[in-house]
Amino acid sequence: MAKSTKTEAPKKSPAVKKAKASAVKRSAKPAAAIPVAPQEEVLLQALRGMRDILPDEQPYWERVRRILSHAQIEYGYRRIDLPMVEYAHLYLRTLGEGTDIIDKEMYVFNTRGNDRVALRPEMTAGLCRAYIEHGMGVLPKPIKLFSMGSLFRYDRPQEGRYREHTQANFDVFGEEDPILDAQVIQLAFRVVRDLGLKNIEFQVNSIGTPESRRDYEKVLVRYLESQKHRLCQNCKERLTTNPMRILDCKEEKCIQITTHAPQSLDYLDQESRDHFKRLLEYLDELELPYMINTRLVRGLDYYTRTVFEIRSTDKEGRSYSLGGGGRYDRLVQMLGGEPTPAIGFGLGLDRIILEMKRTQVKPYVEPKPRVFLAQLGDMAKKKSLRLFADLEKNGILIAESFGRGTLKSQLRVANRLGVEVTIIIGQKEALDGTAIVKDMVSGTQETVMQDKLVDAAKKILKANTALMGPNGIPLPKPSEDDEEEEEKERLEKEKRHHDKR
Repeated sequence: MAKSTKTEAPKKSPAVKKAKASAVKRSAKPAAAIPVAPQEEVLLQALRGMRDILPDEQPYWERVRRILSHAQIEYGYRRIDLPMVEYAHLYLRTLGEGTDIIDKEMYVFNTRGNDRVALRPEMTAGLCRAYIEHGMGVLPKPIKLFSMGSLFRYDRPQEGRYREHTQANFDVFGEEDPILDAQVIQLAFRVVRDLGLKNIEFQVNSIGTPESRRDYEKVLVRYLESQKHRLCQNCKERLTTNPMRILDCKEEKCIQITTHAPQSLDYLDQESRDHFKRLLEYLDELELPYMINTRLVRGLDYYTRTVFEIRSTDKEGRSYSLGGGGRYDRLVQMLGGEPTPAIGFGLGLDRIILEMKRTQVKPYVEPKPRVFLAQLGDMAKKKSLRLFADLEKNGILIAESFGRGTLKSQLRVANRLGVEVTIIIGQKEALDGTAIVKDMVSGTQETVMQDKLVDAAKKILKANTALMGPNGIPLPKPSEDDEEEEEKERLEKEKRHHDKR
């Protein structure tokens, strides 16, 4: 028998201890009273750009979650969950001046303790903060991490784009070989392929190191200055704050200008040039669908060398971004950690699910209940609760309608669900310790002792599976009489409720 080994948690860095000590010394201001709006002013609706994901949509999300979980396990990534609120300076420090996120989109506010905090607009900065804070640098490399959760950006809501949206991230720390870049892109392709999406294309580029990028920016600015009068207003402002972001502008007139702009690939340092060349060789070996887009820069300043984007094209030729990523080899060091190469990508799950619906990808199919438990009378209800737990514990998918009073209405529910077995317990059965077990396929029924109920139900289910095959049985449809009776019962229930009031 192998001996268990106890490992100590990595020690936190001195920088983290110092930051925590200063946070403790900071005096908290008294909490101000929160103003309450008058009752008539309360709007019973979600905030603009936010939404509810209703039960009918959950099968799509469940399919996405399952495929992400399989990919995470098969590629050796470990799950990490991060807080949705971070100190605002974390993003101010990492995302860069002149970015839309910092200038226009970030939710920033003061806490009652007078801390300046932000709802996370992206995952990577918080992930690197956690990497440093918890001493992950001492772990064996590469360190592969998977994260998923809500992001918040005060952006203009549009189809598939919300102010609160869900993103899944795959990140690798500790390796700079371009084979990791290729494997990460391969993983992204595998996920979107398994989700059933087609017409997928990867756009790739290299933006080099911050040093080589400065040389490129000088040439780019000279070119854009000559075209300044034709740029959109936002890009005129970016010209002095973050000129490379102009390459990412979606305005048609700016696209026409940047199409003829100097290309970043022509100004790469030799190491970045070799890195990109080897990446393309790996992608060719994998036979992945990609194109080089020299205008691709991504929207965040921390990227270095490889950047890529995953896009889907519809029948009309319109292109949609499903996600993207790249290298951020300097980010951990920028935040005070040891020099650590890293690469990762994020997938916008809201947009992906919209694409799944648009291309008629089938959602996850929830397993259907095969047994229905009906009861009649107070004593039977009490017994049914325990029997429901016994059946569920034995792996039987079971449905019930405990809130309905009549046996007829419960059997209508059983018929509508298309169950194979209906178990009926009345007052007599509750006293006798028995139950009526009805085979809904053959129409036969028998009375069995309650302690034999699980075996009786499993026997019928096994026989039906052998009879009908692995595809299951056709679901019986409710008759028109059943539907009319159901509506009549609903109206009578509403009338009784109204009379009581």
